Amino acid sequence: MISAVVLTRNEENSIIDCLESMGWCDEIIVVDDFSQDRTIEIIGGLRNKKISVFKRALNKDYSKQRNFGLSKTSYEWILFVDADERVSPFLRDEILKATSTRSKYDGYLIRRRDILWGKELRYGELGDVKLLRLAKKGKGEWSGRVHEEWEIRGAVGQLNSSLIHYPHQTITEFLREINFYTDIRAKELFDNGTRVSWLSILLYPKAKFILNYFLRLGFLDGIQGLIVVIFMSFHSFLVRSKLWKLRQGR
Repeated sequence: MISAVVLTRNEENSIIDCLESMGWCDEIIVVDDFSQDRTIEIIGGLRNKKISVFKRALNKDYSKQRNFGLSKTSYEWILFVDADERVSPFLRDEILKATSTRSKYDGYLIRRRDILWGKELRYGELGDVKLLRLAKKGKGEWSGRVHEEWEIRGAVGQLNSSLIHYPHQTITEFLREINFYTDIRAKELFDNGTRVSWLSILLYPKAKFILNYFLRLGFLDGIQGLIVVIFMSFHSFLVRSKLWKLRQGR
């Protein structure tokens, strides 16, 4: 049997599609960071007894939020899905098959297909993303305040089907999320004692652009690919700039 965990905050435009794609799970745990839109109202309107909602402040730590959700699950296998992701029918069938038989694996990597403004991104940084999102309960915990990872004790396999991701539906949303995530990442690096130089602030984003746009063929994803490469390079610039600013303020 399978428990699904979803983190939410102001997801009124995406939560229905997300939850409907997981209707086959035996329970769905929603951990909500005190949404100020209609997210909770919409979930309640589904009147689905499989869904349990817990309100908990994120406090800029995604791993603690995910581990809280993990602690509320009831079944042997746990599936983590973000509110802007969808479980495809092919992935559903593969998960059900993998978890219904005795498996040598304690967790599974799942490919993620990013679809940005109507175009699937096949190249660059997002062209070959694999995430550990399905694992047995009790086999590990999440770590990292942002860009967090599920660290599993045991063998890890990989599923063939994909999780569908619809990120950043507007430029404004994209920039707002970059600003939010880079705040968390810079503070995490600062607390870990990481140092930064002006050279890395200048050169790392440029190197990242060249790697993802040219060497990883991001240019083949058209305008969407160009925007993603520029914004993700800007992400790297902001992390290092904010880290420098934090260290200057000591």
